[in-house]
Amino acid sequence: MEDAELRAAYGGRPVLVTGHTGFKGSWLTLWLARLGAQVTGYALPPEDPRGTFTAAGVEADCRHVVGDVRDLAALRKALAAARPAVVFHLAAQPLVRRSYQQPLETLEINVMGTARLLDAIRAERLRCAVVVVTSDKCYENREWVYGYREDEPMGGHDVYSMSKGAAELVVSSFRRSFFPPQKLAEHGVAVASARAGNVIGGGDWSADRIVPDAVAALAREAPIQVRNPEAVRPWQHVLEPLGGYLLLGARLGGTGAGACCEAWNFGPRLEAARPVKDLVEAMVGAWGAGRWEDRSDAAEPHEARLLRLSIDKAHARLGWAPRWDFTTSVERTVAWYRAQAQGASPAALRALCLEQIREYAPS
Repeated sequence: MEDAELRAAYGGRPVLVTGHTGFKGSWLTLWLARLGAQVTGYALPPEDPRGTFTAAGVEADCRHVVGDVRDLAALRKALAAARPAVVFHLAAQPLVRRSYQQPLETLEINVMGTARLLDAIRAERLRCAVVVVTSDKCYENREWVYGYREDEPMGGHDVYSMSKGAAELVVSSFRRSFFPPQKLAEHGVAVASARAGNVIGGGDWSADRIVPDAVAALAREAPIQVRNPEAVRPWQHVLEPLGGYLLLGARLGGTGAGACCEAWNFGPRLEAARPVKDLVEAMVGAWGAGRWEDRSDAAEPHEARLLRLSIDKAHARLGWAPRWDFTTSVERTVAWYRAQAQGASPAALRALCLEQIREYAPS
């Protein structure tokens, strides 16, 4: 992935990001703005003022539109105004545990929200590239030791995971029904989906996630409560999958776009698929103090214990590969949260985000 290719693909071009007020969406908006894109963001208001969007002043880097992906009329209005060359769909209900509490809302947002976005693009007769972001949890998890490939069956024990598998089926169905790659010259819509691993990085304050929970405990010098210390996850810094999404979006807007209208995994190298306890211990080391406690509870809602992704396809066909190892990813994550805990201003946190983007993808 060359920064020059991304600048050529996005510089001066209109781009729409759904879910831009969320963790990944905020970082993506900053990166796109750095590349010179004219970014329109469409999302609900940010849930937590400590999150990247508010804490790093990301609103200044985009045209900020408050809207719900369940509102087809509002989606169409935003798309008609932006006329994007590229759409990144990140708006979602992103939490496994919340899906146990709000299953219907999870389905409405993750499944029907995706369908409404694609139908709005169809109704507005846009000609654009579309990257729909789902999750590594879209696969029917059989607790295999090897990584899931893009052609593995969709599934999911919990409603969140199932909703992401269903969103993938929505993308596939719309692509075959309305946006077939072999007729791309006619309809002009190149659609692909992207599945990432467990993403870490500065500014994620979502409930029931290990990194923000750990940071909150470290900041108040309390032990970190760990629900599933032995669960293995493919940890990666937020810039890793975002670089993959940007590269995929660039290829969808270029020559040979039809060959990219598929599903793609963007995960870490094998060594970064580690137990939760390894992540927590690395965070304690990077913070310079702290400890954790095992709070495993058999009565807790089901969560997969082993999950890995195969990234062979993205490496072979897109030329994409992870750049930061596990230790670097944790260190950059902790550095951001430590700066925030020490009272860094929005301008300083924004500068830190851009510094990490420059380090990850130098000009």
